[in-house]
Order: sequence, then C-alpha cells, then structure tokens
Amino acid sequence: MTSAGSRSRGSTGTSREAPAGPVVVLDDAAFAYTSSPVLTGVTGSVMPGEALALIGPNGSGKTTLLRGLLGMVRITAGSLRVNGAAPGRAPRGSIGYVPQVADLDPSFPVTVLDVVLMGTYSRLGLLRRPGREERRRCREALEGVGLDDLASRRFGTLSGGQRQRVLVARCIAADPRLILLDEPFNGLDQPNRTALLGIIERLKERGIGVVVSTHDLVLARRTCEKAALLAGRQIAFGPREEVLVPALVEQAYGGPGSDLLIGLGPLPAAPGGGASDGDRGNDSESIPGNDEERP
Repeated sequence: MTSAGSRSRGSTGTSREAPAGPVVVLDDAAFAYTSSPVLTGVTGSVMPGEALALIGPNGSGKTTLLRGLLGMVRITAGSLRVNGAAPGRAPRGSIGYVPQVADLDPSFPVTVLDVVLMGTYSRLGLLRRPGREERRRCREALEGVGLDDLASRRFGTLSGGQRQRVLVARCIAADPRLILLDEPFNGLDQPNRTALLGIIERLKERGIGVVVSTHDLVLARRTCEKAALLAGRQIAFGPREEVLVPALVEQAYGGPGSDLLIGLGPLPAAPGGGASDGDRGNDSESIPGNDEERP
C-alpha cells in the first residue's frame, strides 16, 4: 500500500492484446486547474483486469483524478502514464469514459445501437463509417450489458439505469484497455446496480482496467481490488483491505462518516446479473453527496 507517509517510487480472453505492464502509473502526481494544485501526492498503479475505487469526501479530488487520466487537467508535479503514454496521448480508443451526466440529450432522435456505434468513431476517424464488423461488435457490447433486445429502441425512452449501461456499452465498443466511470451508481435501483456490478466483473475478466469514482461502498469492497482515499491529497492507495481501515478513513473524512465505511460486515458474494427499468432508490451503504469539484 502507498500512503501519505510511505510512498514508493514506483480470465478468459482480452479485448485486445493486453499491455505488458500497468494501464495506469502515478508517481507523486499533482493536478491543478489554475496555479494552485487541487490534488497532490498521488502514487499507485492499476493493472489490466484490475479495478480501482476512488473514495473521498466532496471536493477531495476524485473527479479531478479521472480528468487527469484523460489529459484534461494539468499535472504540476510528479508523473502519470496511461496505457504507456502521457495523459492525452494514449492510443486512440484505448480509454473509455462514462461521465456523471450523460453527454447525450435524451430528446435527440437516436437509437440505442446508434449511441453504441458512436464508440467506434474514435478508431474509425472522421472519414470512415461503421461497417458490418463495427455493428457486430456493438451488438456484442449491448449483449454484454444485457440490453441487446433494446438495440432499436429510442435512447431517450430508456430509464436512467439503462442509459448508463448503454454508455458503458459505447465504451466497450471502442475496445479499450481502460474504462473510467464517474459515480456510475448514483440514482440507480438495486437491480440496475447489480447488473452494473456484473458488467464491471466481466470487463475485468476481459483484461480491461477499471477506475471508478464512487461513494458506493459495496462497489469498493465487492468489485475493486484496490482503493485510493483522497482528501485534496492522497491519504492511501493500495489493496482495499489495507486502505479501508478506520485510521486512514478518519484522515480522509475527519471522523464523521467513517462508520459507514468500516461497519459493513463481511464482503458480499460476487454479483449476479439482472436488469430493471427502474432507477430510483439505492440500498447500498454509501457516503452521501456527489463529487462536483470544479466547474
């Protein structure tokens, strides 16, 4: 484990030939929107087929770190490599991103399959149209999220949970090595949460690295091998069982809310499938709030 006081420098089938090393490597990295850093001292790595949960209070730097991985935030100290390259220079289509707010207007007249096909554009370029192979891959991606029977449905008619899963399918269609999810469980009901947990497990089985910003503690404990505790700086980064302990959680949250993280009991069983049209409600243990850090 890498903590604030001790930092070191340093399945079946895959979506493509897996990279030889980590998909993410951070070494004492600091991130800033202006002149002053908003997140400092981040050191750790994510391997292919591994999931990392980013955990911390509002404004702690979770969304900032995701944006840093995408090359959207300046690195003012240390270093960061994503899929073997500097941020923003990773191979085309090798990173998928699902934001907190869907970047598609629900009223826009596109089908579910149209939305997933958009995931292939990064690899095809502006002058090529998706062909038979791309459509086959997109239908496989929809099947992987349990929505292949809705391919011809208008995207705007889906529930929020179904839209979230379609956007994950759009990422899968690009055949990425790394997928970033920003608060993917917000507002989902239990069946859609369970379905999304199963999707993440299958992504890992394919050798895809996953980084999730979350307040959902079931996700962090059940699905993510590693956790990073953030509070404007790195509190700890490492195996979940070493990071999610009372002393470190109290450093991140200042005491209040720590019991929510620690008093969860044994790890639950691996998630199954499931789907639902509903979206409201969430019976998971979580820390309230979202992670709107910067405009």
